[in-house]
Amino acid sequence: MKKRIGIIGNERSTYDEKDQHTYYFSYTPRDFIQGFLRANSLPVILPVGIVEDAVAYIEQIDVLVLAGGQDIDPKYFHQERHPLLGEVFEARDEFELALIKEAVKQGKSIVGVCRGMQVLNVAFGGTLYQDTSLTDYTLKHVQSPISLEHPTHDVTIKETSLLRQFLPETYKVNSYHHQFVDQVANHFTVTAHTTDGAIEAIESTYYGNTIIGVQWHPEQSCHTHPLDQEFFKYIVENL
Repeated sequence: MKKRIGIIGNERSTYDEKDQHTYYFSYTPRDFIQGFLRANSLPVILPVGIVEDAVAYIEQIDVLVLAGGQDIDPKYFHQERHPLLGEVFEARDEFELALIKEAVKQGKSIVGVCRGMQVLNVAFGGTLYQDTSLTDYTLKHVQSPISLEHPTHDVTIKETSLLRQFLPETYKVNSYHHQFVDQVANHFTVTAHTTDGAIEAIESTYYGNTIIGVQWHPEQSCHTHPLDQEFFKYIVENL
């Protein structure tokens, strides 16, 4: 039986001038879907829902994947909003935190990408830098206008990490984020960092399941870089 990969969705809207109507969509980037399809799994989009349904959603999947998106409301790590904080989506924050909690209870593995890694860190008691300006990092972590299909900076990956089972010690990744992991959650290990010191990956097996977070976007480059497709293959075959 194929493994069921639950990918948390996001929401957006568009106004159709012809219809004079605003349409609302629940979605996840197509690149996630394609990456998991190529890895011979069943990707399932989990729309932002109500906290009470987290149990039922997690029961239906084998692995929970937290994708990129908005900034996380700093109230969840006991900070006030900084003026450079971007858009937040509180309903998504609440729902994802509930899904994470339930995935741990049910022993389901969790993977976080970009914002997803940051949510994982916050869910287990860590904190974030709300903006690059609050750090000493010197690399361009928002690589625009360069397409995310193209990696732009190196990360160094810890030898004993899960990531090193399919990635080399030094690996070039893409980058599109202005928030960063600050204080790492208890029982998590930093498993990758950039040359300027930014945390690029965290992992934990402390809670009885496997939890991996990466700051880059393998879904955006997995169709052009084979090792990024290995990220999806590893999730499906090992988590």
